[in-house]
Amino acid sequence: MTVGILLVTHEGIGTALVAVAGRLLRPLPLKVEAFEVPFDADADALLPAASAALRRVDGGDGVLVLTDLYGASPSNLAARVVRLGTPARRVSGLNLPMLLRVLNYPELPLQELPAVAAAGARIGVIHDDA
Repeated sequence: MTVGILLVTHEGIGTALVAVAGRLLRPLPLKVEAFEVPFDADADALLPAASAALRRVDGGDGVLVLTDLYGASPSNLAARVVRLGTPARRVSGLNLPMLLRVLNYPELPLQELPAVAAAGARIGVIHDDA
């Protein structure tokens, strides 16, 4: 059994990140799916589809939900999805280093992955004066 990864993002972001991760880490060590929220979407109407995506990636040990921007529609939808019953944790500020870091620790339990995700995001940001 493993943790699944669900990216809940604005249009174009989640799919692109999953595609790049898939090229770098072939095959992906965990189930990963992107659920993209259109800018004009009705969150209530999307809730059943987002819930289905969460259940699809659940490998039996819960789901880590990664969102791009805290407080935006995708993050708010993700907050509702993680309260529907499947064990899940949500982390915002999604970037490629965050996703890759999580995928490099597929053996970790759900309760440890939010800290791993946050560390990956922070460590992946470099300020270069060159």
